[in-house]
Amino acid sequence: MSYKVKLEIFEGPFDLLVYLIESSEMSIYDIRISEITGQYLEYISEYESRDTELSAEFLVLAATLIEIKSKMLIPGKEKELEEPEMEDPRKGLVEKLIEYKKFKQIAEILDQKEDTCLNRWYKPQEDLADYNNNGAFDVLVVDPDKFIETFKLFIEKRKKVEDIQRHYDNSAKARDRVGIRDKIKVIKQYLKDCKKISFGEIMADCEDKYEIAVTFVAMLEMMKSGYIIVKQKTNFGEIFLEGINK
Repeated sequence: MSYKVKLEIFEGPFDLLVYLIESSEMSIYDIRISEITGQYLEYISEYESRDTELSAEFLVLAATLIEIKSKMLIPGKEKELEEPEMEDPRKGLVEKLIEYKKFKQIAEILDQKEDTCLNRWYKPQEDLADYNNNGAFDVLVVDPDKFIETFKLFIEKRKKVEDIQRHYDNSAKARDRVGIRDKIKVIKQYLKDCKKISFGEIMADCEDKYEIAVTFVAMLEMMKSGYIIVKQKTNFGEIFLEGINK
């Protein structure tokens, strides 16, 4: 790997040469070679006087500029006689400078993208193997047929509750029918005689579905008010009511 000398803000001979051309407001396609050569030699001479070691690349370009300058100084008539089809001596240098500027612009774009990416923070992927192995994420497996059957039962029960509620709403208008407050008093009387009673025992005295619904609503109201505790050991099992002393 070759060692590159950095002169002030310049890295390499072409960096210095492009700076001199742009500072002199010259076109890269029409370089005033005599002026640029003088500026270039003056610049590297200044660093040589400071005992600063120049890389061979700077000296090679200096020799190239001097060679191009000498060719440009050949009288026109003699050039035409010796090399009638001679091309512009600056052509090769111009092509290299254009290529250098193109890659320098690409390098600047990549530097900007690097700076942008360095300002981004990414959350590392977490290892969830321990959680998965311990069964933290349980997957509920449901038989589609049983699910459909259960859903149908739910719809049927909901329909029955709606029918009871509708019957209750229609019947509540009748003054001669027992009300929720009356049923609450009856349940309190039951619990006064014994601390615990089943819902089935309370419903035994009910005459029709309407009274059963009223009794059930009275039980819910007492639960809400904190007068009783309702317990049921299994689904669809017997419901027991226990009184709470207040």
